[in-house]
Amino acid sequence: MKRYVLLLIFISSLNIYSQTSANYTITFVSNWSNVTHPHPTNNFPSNAHWSKLVGATHNENIVFLEMGENASPGIEDVAELGVNTLFFEEINLAIDEENSNQIIDGGNLSTSLGTIIIGDLITSEEFPLLTLASMIAPSPDWIIAINSISLVDINGDWINEISMDLYPYDAGTDSGMDYDSSNMDSNPQEPISSLQGIPPFSTEKIGTITISLEEIILSTNDIINENTISIYPNPSKDFINVSISNSEIKNIEIFNILGKKITSYPLQNVSQTEVDVTELPSGVYLLSLIDTSNKTTLKKIIKN
Repeated sequence: MKRYVLLLIFISSLNIYSQTSANYTITFVSNWSNVTHPHPTNNFPSNAHWSKLVGATHNENIVFLEMGENASPGIEDVAELGVNTLFFEEINLAIDEENSNQIIDGGNLSTSLGTIIIGDLITSEEFPLLTLASMIAPSPDWIIAINSISLVDINGDWINEISMDLYPYDAGTDSGMDYDSSNMDSNPQEPISSLQGIPPFSTEKIGTITISLEEIILSTNDIINENTISIYPNPSKDFINVSISNSEIKNIEIFNILGKKITSYPLQNVSQTEVDVTELPSGVYLLSLIDTSNKTTLKKIIKN
């Protein structure tokens, strides 16, 4: 069952406020087998497996891998050896430069078929992009990868679920043509390219990845004093009056109980305002109040 921190508003008098982070579960299901990807000479590797599923959450200022571009030394090691040391160093450099907030060090698979689950992946609005890679092993330099997948939509809201079919890629660093080819460094290095429909792979997907939102996490800093807030009438069918004593309201936002922002009311130099809820469907909502000193809180309102 999915959990939503916003639901705490119903059982607690604590003030919670604006949406800042989200908790996701990543599920990779492999579809790689001799049935889906029959080898032309019928020698599908007996020791077929997957290296660790690794990557990072980051912002748009950094790209760790990109189809059509050359692989970095870190991605080369992932693709050829299933080794993550250099790749993690690249991510740590991005963290130092404030372009990434974490390394993702997921599990591996000892067989060609199976499932890798990465739970409790928490990232913030500042780092909404997800990049992942894993070696198709054994192989010269073949991988699965996703590049800079956004976990927020065009409105800035966290996406509930993303599901993608995955296909094999050639990292372009080794010229081997078969699972058991000896090491033959590509000279010059070639761009990362698709292997869909190129032997030993068929046109079938090699796996599926699903990224599921489990929890929306709200900030708890700089809370407006509870005693200074007045909201009435509540419940209401049309308008709600909002005021903060000894302060002025800068912005008002309305969220549904799953944390999705419904609307925003930018304001200036206002200590009391009227919020129009006429067009909202009947139900429970969360009113986010931000004052001119950037203190924020979130209050439950009911639309009749």
